[in-house]
Amino acid sequence: MTDPAVQGSSPPAEAVAGSDRPGAGVQGEDPGGGARAAASSSRRGRRARHTVTARTKARRRAVEILFEADQRGLLVPTSRGAQETEGDTPDLGVHNASYHDASYREASRRLRSFAAQRAVHSANHTEAPAYARQVVEGVCDHLADIDEAIQTYAQGWVLMRMPAVDRAIARAATWEIVYNDDVDVPVAVDEAVTLARLLSTEESPRFLSGLLGRIGDLADTLR
Repeated sequence: MTDPAVQGSSPPAEAVAGSDRPGAGVQGEDPGGGARAAASSSRRGRRARHTVTARTKARRRAVEILFEADQRGLLVPTSRGAQETEGDTPDLGVHNASYHDASYREASRRLRSFAAQRAVHSANHTEAPAYARQVVEGVCDHLADIDEAIQTYAQGWVLMRMPAVDRAIARAATWEIVYNDDVDVPVAVDEAVTLARLLSTEESPRFLSGLLGRIGDLADTLR
């Protein structure tokens, strides 16, 4: 992944730029150009075959609500333990001790209040789909546990230093993986990766696939 300090503040619409560039230049200038172009075309073909369902649209709306709340600072716990540590090295013992204190309960309350507004009033004045509201409500209910799981299995990344879009996608997908028995783990991971391709950095799909795969492997123990 690129420097998260740079990417973390980029809104989804801006992060899309450059996420699906053609793979090669003019064919013939590079002996491997044709192969790379074919591979790039194949990748785009696989993306194109992803069926955009009503659930996909609902997940995107949920991610947008979570992203906006995060950008407004509503999901940032105020306790020292939940912040990044010196040198960007997470102290999981300190983090784990803080996940269930009053600061996270307050963050959940702020998210719930904000989501209630955004579920009805959005930029295009459309009501959020029922499943989008269910996802955001689920994140509200389990925010501390969700953030703890993400931090624990992010393999060296500090939660609050991740790109903000990735945090939003990871929070929504982790709720689906751990708490929504109606969604199969591979489906939740695939949908999250698809959203990352659309909304975040080039490195994000791979990062989120690994992170959510690890969470999925241990979902039963995280409930």
